[in-house]
Amino acid sequence: MSVGILLINLGSPKSTDPKDVKTYLDEFLMDEYVIDLPYPLRYLLVKGIILNVRPKKSAEAYETIWWDEGAPLIEISKQQQAKLKDVCDLPMALAMRYAEPSIKNGLDELMAIDPSIKTVIAVPMYPHYAMATTQTVVEKTNMVVAEHFKDLKIHYVPPFYDHPQYISALASSLNEHVSDKTDYLLFSYHGVPVRHLKKTDPTKKHCFKLKDCCHIPNPDAPPVCYAHQVKRTTE
Repeated sequence: MSVGILLINLGSPKSTDPKDVKTYLDEFLMDEYVIDLPYPLRYLLVKGIILNVRPKKSAEAYETIWWDEGAPLIEISKQQQAKLKDVCDLPMALAMRYAEPSIKNGLDELMAIDPSIKTVIAVPMYPHYAMATTQTVVEKTNMVVAEHFKDLKIHYVPPFYDHPQYISALASSLNEHVSDKTDYLLFSYHGVPVRHLKKTDPTKKHCFKLKDCCHIPNPDAPPVCYAHQVKRTTE
C-alpha cells in the first residue's frame, strides 16, 4: 500500500499588498478555532472591525520581514521539506492551513506524484498542540478528505514538544549563544486564551481546575494542553 507525507503549516498572505493580507486575515480570523466566538459575533468582529483596520498595518509589518523569494514562513517550510526529502523517499507535498498551497492542493499534488497512495501521514508543523494550530489543521484536513478524497486514510503525527531530536535541535541552537557569562535564558512562546486550554481538556476537570495542573500526571489532558507542553519543552 502506497504512503505519502503531507506537511502542513500555518500559511501566509500571497504578498504584502493590503488586499492580499486582507484575504488571508479573513480566512484566518474567521476560523472558529482561532476566534472561538459564535458565528454572528465573530462575523461582526472580523468583517465589521478587524478587516477594516488591520490589513494595512499588518501589510506594513509583513514588509519588514518579507524575503525576495516570498513569505518567510512558506520559504522556510519548503526548506524543511527539502531536508526531509534527503532522509525520506516517500512521496511528499507541502500545504498550508490558510491561503496557498491549500490542503486540497497539497493532497492533489501527492496523488499526482503517486495515484496509488492510499494512506497519508499528515504532519502539523507545530511542536505544541493548540486549538488554533494543530486542532484546526486536523479538522480542516478531515473535512477536505471527506469531501474530495474519500478513499484516503489519514494518520496524524502527534505534537513533538518533548521528542528527543526536537529537544536536541533546540539545545544545539541555544549552545551557539550560551557561555559562562550567560545569566539566564528567557523562553518566549505564543500565548493562547485560557478558555482554549479549558476547551481542549477532554476531562474538563484538569486544566485550570487543579493547582499546578501542568505538573500533575494525567493521561488525557497533557496530550492536548499547550501550557503543559511548552513547560515540558522548556524543562
